[in-house]
Amino acid sequence: MSERLQPGDTAPAFTLPDADGREVSLADHAGRKVIVYFYPAALTPGCTKQACDFTDNLAFLANHGYDVIGISPDKPEKLATFRDQEDLKVTLLADPAKETLEAYGAFGEKKLYGKAVIGVIRSTVIVDEQGKVERALYNVKATGHVAKIIKDLGL
Repeated sequence: MSERLQPGDTAPAFTLPDADGREVSLADHAGRKVIVYFYPAALTPGCTKQACDFTDNLAFLANHGYDVIGISPDKPEKLATFRDQEDLKVTLLADPAKETLEAYGAFGEKKLYGKAVIGVIRSTVIVDEQGKVERALYNVKATGHVAKIIKDLGL
C-alpha cells in the first residue's frame, strides 16, 4: 500500500508518455505550479466529467500560474481516443505500470460500492514551483472537484 503525500513533501519525479507517446516529466514544469490529478480510467463517466471540468478551466488555471496533468493507468492509445473524443486540452499521461500512481499514494485499497478493492484512488496533488507538495487530496469526487480546488486556492 502506497504512502499518502503530505504538504511539504518533495513531489516524486516522473517521466511518462502522453497521449501521443511523447515523454513528459514533472521537471518540465519547474518554476510553475502543477495540479497533478489521478483518475481510474479514460472514457468512463466520472473521469470524463473531471477531465472536461479541468479542460473548461484550463485557461483560468494557467492564468493563475497552474499547469494541469492527468495521470491514469491507461495506455497512450486509449488516452488519445479519450482526448480526441472529448476534445480535451489537459495533458494526459499514461502510467500502466502504476509506479507514479503508487509514488503519489493514488493506488491502493479503496471502497467501491461498499467493498474494499485495490485500484486507483481518485486524487489530486498540487505541486508548488519548487517541486514541493502544497496540497494532497485523496478520495475526491469527480463532479465539482475542479470548482472546489479553485475555491480552496482562492483563485
